[in-house]
Amino acid sequence: MKPVLKMSVLAATILLAVGCQDEKTSAPAETAEPAAVEQPAATEAAKAFESDDQKAAYAIGASLAQYLSANLEQQKELGLDLKKEDVLAGVTDVFAGNSRMSQEETQQALQDLDQRVSDMMTTKAKEEAEKNTKAGDDFRAEFEKQEGVKKTESGLLYQVETEGEGEMPKATDTVQVHYSGTLIDGTEFDSSYKRNQPATFPLNQVIPGWTEGVQLMPVGSKFKFVIPPELAYGSQANPSIPANSTLVFEVELLDIVKAEQDAEATADQ
Repeated sequence: MKPVLKMSVLAATILLAVGCQDEKTSAPAETAEPAAVEQPAATEAAKAFESDDQKAAYAIGASLAQYLSANLEQQKELGLDLKKEDVLAGVTDVFAGNSRMSQEETQQALQDLDQRVSDMMTTKAKEEAEKNTKAGDDFRAEFEKQEGVKKTESGLLYQVETEGEGEMPKATDTVQVHYSGTLIDGTEFDSSYKRNQPATFPLNQVIPGWTEGVQLMPVGSKFKFVIPPELAYGSQANPSIPANSTLVFEVELLDIVKAEQDAEATADQ
């Protein structure tokens, strides 16, 4: 779910958005195509401006409209029906000194909208988390049926793809690995292979599924892990990993980094 900008926050940030290049470039992609189509006409019209002030004032209005339009589209994802015509009416009335609402009524309406948005986002997040939980449960149940899959007491599932012959790390060790991580639908959210750079980290400073799973691997091994949400990020969501996601990792244990190696690496930096 895309982040939804509440209207009260939107109202407070409009003036910043008008003048800030970084806010303009953060508009949703769907606004790019209409702007590109209309650009030639806008360029021709710019020649008719009588002064730089008039052109600047028009640009403020155009920027404001683009910003508002993009955010009103995002509101639809929550089921809100905030029409552009009503927003325009509010702007026009206030500019004409004929607002249908007092400042107190305006603030109350925005506060009420804040609460509605908050409630709707909470409900939607809960529904998505529940859906992810169900999908993850089903995925793990099917994966567990595959040949060679083992399940630990914690619920971690793993499958040995290549069995190494090296030492097995402890939770307090630092390890060097290559890995890729995907959601259960195959969407990749991280990969050291794509960065062409192995990852090195203390094993007790990663998600519990990794801490437990990598300790099962002799150096030189490659395992596939299917990690339930309680051993991953749980109900915590981020742009790449939705709440309550079951995660799938391909992990190749390259080395256990000894203290002297750590010291040499630090000295080389």
